[in-house]
Amino acid sequence: MIGAAVMAALDEIVFHQILHWHHFYDRSTSGAGLVSDGFLHTAELLALIAGFFLFADLRRRHALSPAHARGGFFLGLGAFQVFDGVVDHKLLRLHRIRYGVDVTPYDWAWNLTGLALLLVGLGVLTRAARRGRRSP
Repeated sequence: MIGAAVMAALDEIVFHQILHWHHFYDRSTSGAGLVSDGFLHTAELLALIAGFFLFADLRRRHALSPAHARGGFFLGLGAFQVFDGVVDHKLLRLHRIRYGVDVTPYDWAWNLTGLALLLVGLGVLTRAARRGRRSP
């Protein structure tokens, strides 16, 4: 949950606010786009807070595996990226990465980055699970 919230924040800060490439919902007015960005920001902050509460609870119960937490973080980063790239950009067409240019290279970079983050997360989790089985 923390990873997905962090990636949503990075997306919003970099692509929505700094570069002004798009809003979360671009199929209406600029005002509606800004409101949709506000809703995205609210959801991302709530997910970040909830994720940290869950993380703190695991630590409190001495049930936290740092390696599994790192793997979950990368899975969250990649899951947000791939979901946004496939569902929001292509299936629902809420927005495009950028307007006025050929988006093909942007789409490939966006989705391949998400896939790479997912693979890193799976690798970290697989390695952590193998180490856990070897520990007495």
